[in-house]
This record gives sequence, structure tokens and C-alpha cells, in this order.
Amino acid sequence: MVTNFKDQLTSKKAIELESKYGAHNYHPLPVVLSKGEGVFVWDLEGKRYYDFLSAYSAVNQGHCHPKIVDAMIDQSKKLALTSRAFHNDVLGIFEKYITEYFGFDKVLPMNTGAEGVETALKLCRKWAYEKKGIAENKAKIIVCENNFHGRTTTIISFSCDPDATKNYGPYTPGFIKIPYNDTNALAEALKDPDIAGFLVEPIQGEAGVFVPDEGYLTKCRDLCKEAGVLFIADEVQTGIARTGKILACDHENVKPDILILGKAISGGLYPVSAVLADDDVMLVIQPGQHGSTFGGNPVAARVAMAALDVVKEEKLAERAEILGEVLRRELRDIDTEMISIVRGKGLLNAIVITPKNGKDAMDVCLKMAENGLLAKPTHGDKIRFAPPLVITEDQLMECVEIIKKSVLSFE
Repeated sequence: MVTNFKDQLTSKKAIELESKYGAHNYHPLPVVLSKGEGVFVWDLEGKRYYDFLSAYSAVNQGHCHPKIVDAMIDQSKKLALTSRAFHNDVLGIFEKYITEYFGFDKVLPMNTGAEGVETALKLCRKWAYEKKGIAENKAKIIVCENNFHGRTTTIISFSCDPDATKNYGPYTPGFIKIPYNDTNALAEALKDPDIAGFLVEPIQGEAGVFVPDEGYLTKCRDLCKEAGVLFIADEVQTGIARTGKILACDHENVKPDILILGKAISGGLYPVSAVLADDDVMLVIQPGQHGSTFGGNPVAARVAMAALDVVKEEKLAERAEILGEVLRRELRDIDTEMISIVRGKGLLNAIVITPKNGKDAMDVCLKMAENGLLAKPTHGDKIRFAPPLVITEDQLMECVEIIKKSVLSFE
């Protein structure tokens, strides 16, 4: 019945179904996608688009990468889930692979980025009580204003976004907010002896791809080390080659005490996240103290290894660094007052739109969709441009022309 119904499905009907039966917690562009391959996606009517959002950087390796798909299918036919009540024959191999890949002693696998952040927060607090000696229930974690780390109750407790916080209280205590890209504010906050950690995005993605000053991460790491505080990097969106290095922290050769990964760690095929740390930190968690039914399942492990293989085999970080420079240069050359700022690193970029003739960032995105390129505004006036990292230079230049044509149509 479902198959027959889908054969008759149109984009209009699909949108109506979502509106009637689904929660209204998203406001997507009026495009219904039914197929993806590489840098392209197709709607139900067969129109092809360039994907310039990459599922918020979850499909860095491109849609339906055959190596990752094959790994998922192969493992799914053998053993999909045991829970961590038993060992399985893939998890240990994955744990060795990923810890060596990123240079840490241990990994704690989870499923989503938000779960990864929650895991890191718990790990940091437990370390603070058992290793640093902070009195129980007194540990504080420093975060940055305009952050985005997820939407769980604890995470929104330190959000600055009213849409994320209004009418969801009471909120979880224990967090101190400071301005992003302000090492003086961090130094001042670190004077509190009950500080356990500093949680930061190397580049603030949801805030509109806000890139901090060069040296910011190095200074933050040094300040944390001096204060005996854990430096926690949320690389869920910035990691896995998106910014032109395997990790955004690699631009300054900064190794976090706790690293949070998600999204592209699975190439968009399966929910996988991971928290990495060395033994001194990770081993404060003992059996029964944290976990997940699906975390570290065999399919997730196989998919993640294949996805990370693709990143290195296809040199996606190097490609992102080179093409990111090309994209920003071309965007800055567009002769329009509507684009007031172009910023980014690697292939994580954004433009800031100045409204003109009553047209704003959403109008630009709708026009780009009409012209065959999909992107979405964030915080009203910013548009992120983050294509799959498998994009070629010729394809990128074709996308630049679509962006240019769309923006100039409002002149």
C-alpha cells in the first residue's frame, strides 16, 4: 500500500502530508527530494539541484557514496545490533581505527551530535570531581555566546537562541557564557576554581560561519592548560575535512582534551557520533555509568570506517582547502550590494545578505532553488554554502554562476 501510494506522490502532496501528520519543528524550503548522488539531489518531479548544505555537513563524502553504502549493506546482512550487553566482532576494530586516525587513547561511540556533546559534558564533570577535586555538584563549564551544540534540555540551557530556549525551562545549571573569539573573557572566567571545562566550536556554524581570529584556539588551549581545565572541541560540523583540514583544530595544531565528532563521520548514511579523549579523562567513566543501546553497533562501526577511509583516499580535506579559496574569491567578485560579507574556511562558508527591494536571504535561497542550487538561511540574513567535498572545480564554478544569477536578479 505504501509503495503504491508513493508511486502517485507529488511534491505538493508530500509537503501536505508532512504538514498534517508531522510536528512543525522545521520550516524547510518547498522542495521534496527523492534521490541523491554525489553533489546532486533530485526532487520528485525529476529536477536536479546542487546540494549546497550537505545536510549541515553530514554528507561531506557526497550523497550515497558507493563505498559507504556497500559497507552498510554488507554489515546489515550479517549483524546489525547486539547492544553493548555483548561484544561484537567489529567494534574493537573500529575503536582501534578511529583512535589511531585522530590520535587519542580511547573513544566512546554514540549516535547523534547532541549525544556526543552530552557525553562530553558528563565526562568533563566526572573528571572534575574525580581528578581535579572540585566539590560535588559545583563544577562549571564555560561556553560561548551564539553557540549551537544541539537541542537537548541541558544543551539549550546554555543557548542564546530564544527559539531554542523559550518555554522549555527550568534549565540545567552549571554553565558560564562568554563572548566567542574573546580570550580575555576566557582568561577572566578561568579564575573561578570550580571551572571544569571550556566547550567551543572551532568555527561557529549555525551562527553564520563565524571564523575566529587566527591564534584563538591556540590561546584558548593554553589558557585551559594553565588553569587545569579541559579544552573541549565540538567538531560535529567542522570536522571530517569540511574546513580544509581533517579537523578545524588542525589549522592551529591544537589537540583538544575532549573531541566531539558526528555528522560526516558516517557520510550521512547512518547516525554515528564519537567522543575521543586520552585515558586520564576517559577512564573516569566505568561500567553502567553511561551508554547507548545503538552506540557502537556493528553497522555504525563499519559505516564510519568506510566514511573515514573515503576522506583520506579521496583527499577531501585538501580539496576543501583549495576549492574554498576559489569559492570565496568568486563570491567576493559578484558585483552586488546584497552580499555584504563573505566568510568561511575550506568549504564551510557563508554570505551575509543585505535586503534590497524588499528581498532578503530567504528570497535569494528560493531563487537559487529555482535555478538549481539548494541552500538555506540561518539567523535571518546569512546563507551557508557547504557543498559535498567531492565537488569538482568545474561544478563549483557552475554553482557560482547560479548564485550570481540569483542574487543579481534582484538588482
